[in-house]
Amino acid sequence: MRNIDHIYIDGTFVVPHGEELFDLHNPATAAVIGRVRLADAEDARRAIAAAKRAFPAFSRTSAAERIALLRRMHQAVRARGAELTEAVIEEYGAPVSRAGWMAAHAADVLLQMAEVLEEYPFRRRAGSAEVVMQPLGVAALITPWNSNAGFICGKLAGALAAGCTAVIKPSEMSALQTRIVTEALHEAGLPPGVFNIVTGRGETVGAELSTHPDVAKVSFTGSTAVGKTILRAGAETLKRVTLELGGKSPVVLLDDANLEQAVPLAVQAAFINSGQACIAGTRLLAPRSRLAEVEALARAEVENTRAGDPRDSATAVGPMVSRRQWERVQRYIRIGIEEGARLLAGGEGLPQSLPGGLSAGWFVRPTLFGEARNDMTIAREEIFGPVLSLIPYGDEEEAVAIANDTPYGLQGYVLSSNQERAAAVASRIEAGRVLVNTLAHEPKAPFGGFKQSGIGREYGAFGLEAFLEPKSVLGLHST
Repeated sequence: MRNIDHIYIDGTFVVPHGEELFDLHNPATAAVIGRVRLADAEDARRAIAAAKRAFPAFSRTSAAERIALLRRMHQAVRARGAELTEAVIEEYGAPVSRAGWMAAHAADVLLQMAEVLEEYPFRRRAGSAEVVMQPLGVAALITPWNSNAGFICGKLAGALAAGCTAVIKPSEMSALQTRIVTEALHEAGLPPGVFNIVTGRGETVGAELSTHPDVAKVSFTGSTAVGKTILRAGAETLKRVTLELGGKSPVVLLDDANLEQAVPLAVQAAFINSGQACIAGTRLLAPRSRLAEVEALARAEVENTRAGDPRDSATAVGPMVSRRQWERVQRYIRIGIEEGARLLAGGEGLPQSLPGGLSAGWFVRPTLFGEARNDMTIAREEIFGPVLSLIPYGDEEEAVAIANDTPYGLQGYVLSSNQERAAAVASRIEAGRVLVNTLAHEPKAPFGGFKQSGIGREYGAFGLEAFLEPKSVLGLHST
């Protein structure tokens, strides 16, 4: 049993003012593995004050100094890679094949932002004016449980690269990861107050960060409902806000696709990160002319997708993060059946092949629905679990219309044997990022959503600029 009873404020590990204790679980067994003492609004105010004190000096550091800082942070987090991988498996349940990537990603985003910063022009000419990109101030960074370490490091990299100071509110469900990352960043030798980490609930710590007048910027990743609350809360002080929210990503399978290659890729897109991913491609749009082939291949692929022990290298889908999340996914599977979708694979309950010791864990059977319609609940709402809906279409125009008939617009996928045709379809998908015949991630490209999938962008130069304001200076002679 691990007890985590410190937060990080002004360069020091301190005992929170808050007294609430929160149980940490291993989702593969449902066993309690630790307890974390949560921060409260008073702790958030102390962290904001520390970040505010640190801002004047840190905002005047040179890009070269911040590049060196980011590189030290990268080295420090990378050195804890094995420990971080273990924490991701134990408290989140990510399959070992995924967990290693998640731990490496947390370190890599720091190095990648350093590389962006090396080429970023903070000063540029606009006619007779000089435009200076200036850091916003104190940034509040609120991260989710489905990739906690990666989001902490990714958001912090952008904020620090810009010259902002930060207060981070990580998910209380990911305290083991948070502790490792915090210790690593402390070892990297950042000036006191430049970053602060207060683990607490959204309704206390998150609410304080969203309303406090000394917070200039909020960057939040999570549900659309909470994102709207943060946007409303920040309106009184006109906070700058970046929101990376929910998704219901379409996978447009064109009729010229090589189905033997494309269908397994589509299933992987749906079940990425055990289906607990905002980018999951959970709507598979298939041509009616090839529907029987697609159904057969998708069913076989889903049935062969192993859900179970995250420490088994053959596992593709680990447990849901909590019992609440498990019950949510079960409810959506029932709704799909009740609304008339045809269950092709999976269904309610636990996977049948689980070893006895894991029978108490929060495992979901990878599930495929056929004959789904885009107006069904399972096609409209974000499930956040391994549930894929196969939706038939007639022609390309209908495919694009169905793909865009959603309140979300985070990511889309196009699968085709014709690159030119795929590019044309991709250009019509209303999403912040579209992947053509790949599941690759490009960390220097902007990431964020259209419509109710969010506001603003993260990663690369666009993510850096999310923490900057342009200031025009006139009357200076050009050099």
